[in-house]
Amino acid sequence: MDLVIVGSMGYDHIQTPKVHGYDVLGGSAVHASISAAFHLPLKPGMFPRVGAIGPIGDDFREEDLRLLDERGINIEGISKIPGKTFRWSGRYEGTMDDAQTISTEINVLGDFNPKIPNFWKNVDILFCANMHPSSQIKILKECSPNISVLDTFMLWIKTEFKLLSEALRKVDIAILNEEEVCAISGEEIVTIAAEKIISGEALFGGASAGKGPRSLIIKRGSGGVLAYLPCGIISLPSYPTKNVIDPTGCGDAFAGAMLANIVGCNGAIEDIEIMRNSLVHATITSSFIIGGLGSTNLIDLQKGKYHARVDKYRRIVGLA
Repeated sequence: MDLVIVGSMGYDHIQTPKVHGYDVLGGSAVHASISAAFHLPLKPGMFPRVGAIGPIGDDFREEDLRLLDERGINIEGISKIPGKTFRWSGRYEGTMDDAQTISTEINVLGDFNPKIPNFWKNVDILFCANMHPSSQIKILKECSPNISVLDTFMLWIKTEFKLLSEALRKVDIAILNEEEVCAISGEEIVTIAAEKIISGEALFGGASAGKGPRSLIIKRGSGGVLAYLPCGIISLPSYPTKNVIDPTGCGDAFAGAMLANIVGCNGAIEDIEIMRNSLVHATITSSFIIGGLGSTNLIDLQKGKYHARVDKYRRIVGLA
């Protein structure tokens, strides 16, 4: 398997100035997998290159499982557990850079004990998307990826900081948004916050307990992306779009696209051109997902339209 994505799968209740959606297919593993599969499409006669692992409840719709399967995602790692599926409710206002969480119903995600198929354990890239840090640590210990990656969200920063710190110290790449980076570090200036996380100073136990992630990708919403890597620092703007409908899943789609574009690239985080290219694709992919409710825009996205926007963006930032 080229890319294994482990995380939440569920339904969202979304309110933005332009749309209101209920029971919208969501969750970190869903958005990231759909995004990754767009970049690593299923080829006739070949096995899927993207595998999704996550828990679903009795109320998860069969048509949504079929949708993932049809998009070329291996769904063998999805576990159906008695109970209700994970649900998140949130509201966006103004510039829609940040979500206001109304409620988070962990449900079956809370007791989830991830089961990794044996033939997935020697994976090229392992992405531990949003889930309890104890589950992330368990998966990281079980697998032997070439590149290990982690994401989280504010709930775990506030309630499971010690475990989250342990998980962050185990990975090659952490993909976090600016609010999360500042919350972890206690710093308001993102550049200072990033340095303290990478050095381990901002994590539980401080620098004496060990360094943090080798790389830190900071998602800055309309401010673009700032990446701290062993090969250097990369800063890219967001794509200038006026069609902002719903930012939900934007960060997960960003991660899925970025990781799909470093699959098979040995020593990727040591090569600034490989990483810059992956961040360009991540930026453009996320620019499409914000133009519709949930992942609908990405599900229906045509390759020609996508590559036309990539070419335009490269000219804008001087990479053509």
